[in-house]
Amino acid sequence: MPSDIARQTALVALGANLGDPLATLSWAKEQLQQVGEVIAASRVYRTAPVGGPDGQPDYLNAAVSLRTALSPADLLRALLNLEQAAGRERRERWGPRVLDLDLLAVNGMVLRTPELTLPHPRLMERAFVLAPLAEIAPSWSHPLLGTSVRVALGRLDASGVKPLTSVW
Repeated sequence: MPSDIARQTALVALGANLGDPLATLSWAKEQLQQVGEVIAASRVYRTAPVGGPDGQPDYLNAAVSLRTALSPADLLRALLNLEQAAGRERRERWGPRVLDLDLLAVNGMVLRTPELTLPHPRLMERAFVLAPLAEIAPSWSHPLLGTSVRVALGRLDASGVKPLTSVW
């Protein structure tokens, strides 16, 4: 087991709107324990879809803080593997999905590769990401913008982001 010195804290957003989204999010949170230690989890929120085709069902969204020894690239691969194991098929951008796992940030790291950008490029623009994130990391600040999650959320219309349950 790697030492705690090698461990990093990652922020991960979870979303689902096909099948049984609550069961899928619960399964994903459990599976994330294989990737690292889930040290905090938000409530689950119900949100209307943003972008994508008309007529999709509402999403359930949540966020977790994960302590892991994996590199950001390896963590991204693990998240993509979990999406695939849940049955996700990538057919259209912002289309409905069984499971969506987004690596939002790793500590205060700034990273730009063809596969991964950290922090997530749309992190501070999405109330459905910021509302759950504000529960588990309200003072985390974007390393390039210098804006905290709490402040960024306050700048957005979050009226369509409704807390659903804390048990998942």
